[in-house]
Amino acid sequence: MSYSAAPTRVETPRLLLREWRESDAEAHAAMCADPDVMRYLGGTLDAAGSWRRMAEHAGHWTLRGFGKWAVERRDTGEWIGRVGPWNPPDWPGVEVGWTLVRSAWGQGYAFEAAAASVQWAWANLECERIVSLIDPGNAASIRVAERLGMRALPTAETTGTELTVFAIDRPAGM
Repeated sequence: MSYSAAPTRVETPRLLLREWRESDAEAHAAMCADPDVMRYLGGTLDAAGSWRRMAEHAGHWTLRGFGKWAVERRDTGEWIGRVGPWNPPDWPGVEVGWTLVRSAWGQGYAFEAAAASVQWAWANLECERIVSLIDPGNAASIRVAERLGMRALPTAETTGTELTVFAIDRPAGM
């Protein structure tokens, strides 16, 4: 299978899912330092850890030909998070994940970006199932997964944390 390593852009009615830029570092670091945002994601990161995480997401595009996008609001250009498919080694499949700054919570942005990511994955990746790994206590992310049509499967352990695997199978004919 051959992919383009250059991130594609995806537009939704309110969002732009785009390539990572060095100028995203400050906003990404602020998000990663927020204990509420990072509560279910292994805890906060300092600026250096945030930089490494950002580089990890940007590098996934080079190594796998897809990955999480930087997400910005189309009306303001404000950076609000990272969303998209990824599949690091030893992962239980192609995952669509979402992490947004706290000020973007409760506005439907996570669902909008995740739904666009799922559709992009069906159109561009050869996978029969998409998963989302979610901490059982993260009710907001569970609601997003359920709105996407995902169902809970048995838990999986990744990076030393037990997470619930939510999954959706490729629709017939896609």
